[in-house]
Amino acid sequence: MRTELAVIGAGPAGLAAALAASVRGVHVTVVDGAAEPGGQFYRQPARELGARRPRALHHGWRTWERLRAGLAASDVRVLTDHQVWFVERESGAFTVHALRGPGEDEPVAVHADAVLLATGGYEYVLPFPGWTLPGVLTAGGTQAMLKGALVVPGRTAVVAGTGPLLLPVATGLAAAGVRVAALVESAAPGHVARHARALAGKLPEGAGHAARLLRHRVRTLTGHTVVRAHGDDRLTGVTVAALDAGGRTRPGTERHLPCDTLAVGHGMLPGTDLADGLGCEPAGTTVAVDTEQRTSVPGVWAAGETTGVGGAALALAEGHIAGRSVAARLRGTAPDPAGWAPAARTREALRASADALAAAFAPPAHWTDQVTDDTVVCRCEEVTAGAVREAVGGLGAGDVRTVKLLTRAGMGWCQGRMCGPAVAGLTGCGPAPSRRPFARPVPLGVLAQPQPKPPEEGHS
Repeated sequence: MRTELAVIGAGPAGLAAALAASVRGVHVTVVDGAAEPGGQFYRQPARELGARRPRALHHGWRTWERLRAGLAASDVRVLTDHQVWFVERESGAFTVHALRGPGEDEPVAVHADAVLLATGGYEYVLPFPGWTLPGVLTAGGTQAMLKGALVVPGRTAVVAGTGPLLLPVATGLAAAGVRVAALVESAAPGHVARHARALAGKLPEGAGHAARLLRHRVRTLTGHTVVRAHGDDRLTGVTVAALDAGGRTRPGTERHLPCDTLAVGHGMLPGTDLADGLGCEPAGTTVAVDTEQRTSVPGVWAAGETTGVGGAALALAEGHIAGRSVAARLRGTAPDPAGWAPAARTREALRASADALAAAFAPPAHWTDQVTDDTVVCRCEEVTAGAVREAVGGLGAGDVRTVKLLTRAGMGWCQGRMCGPAVAGLTGCGPAPSRRPFARPVPLGVLAQPQPKPPEEGHS
């Protein structure tokens, strides 16, 4: 099929961009891998579950209702259950390649004049002894179970790591009837307080979560970290310890917390696979954009976590600006920034807040000290921390790519998306730029087909 603008990602940024462009006469097609639009932030329970109050697990539900109503009233076409694996650039136009079907083996092609990347982010995962035990989940994965499946992972949970995501995960579990034994936050209150001015806008939301934690009698341990998860066939408890000012565990402060669930997270990383494949200029770990949310590749815009992790409100502002810019540029006119001035002010304020959050809730500086040599780092290829250290200290590897070649760390199904930051931390190297040609694994049979099918009419 052909469209003017292909938006990849149906989260806050993608939907805001699609609606802003559509209302200005642009034919928009949104492509997303989930069964329903909304992204991770507005993840919905399956319709078959018959949830009576899905809003109970969400923050900003009224905003979602407005987005959903706007989408229903618009001409935007939404293709759900379409996993985008590559965006092809050719002669000033683009072809979005996706897979659909239960086996993700049915190729689909969407031809577009412009592309907007709103591919969100993924969790920053750090290994520690015992982290591969059943019962240990990521914080975002735990929240996805609650929101999408209305399922709790266990009866007694510890929520640990660092960052603002831990708060809604802990309160969500407690509200669902799980006993939350502790919220273990590695950031110290004094360190967070140094960024209080930039985080002032987040205080009401944080205070609301804190009140709910008190109501459910959830113990909060700040300046602490998980050093080990215990169990044989599944998780039975965790050991936590206090951190000193330098981010090292303080001897003699260890304590054991019995639990059958550990929800652990250390923040988010931008999803840049498609942008990397298109050759978009990076800005550190994010995609570089200008004031219109344009990337360095003509015809490609980006918004949301792809350009820097900052939450749903920032994603909405960036998406709105991008959609208006696309609409003007496709019509051959220069956009008027005055038209999106309120969104631009919101964007600047929230970017400053996001930078402060990243500084206030950085992972402990010496987290690698707790990773024993027998700890599995790359789960796909079962590569241990000891093997990674040997590649550096014994075999002379000087970068992440060489470690990968020597150990196979990052050669598995996820292609280093999950273990890459941990391998980089253990080697003392910076994250290596992505060299993956495709954003996800693709069956060889799909690559052999010269003409992918167009999307089915009415598939949304």
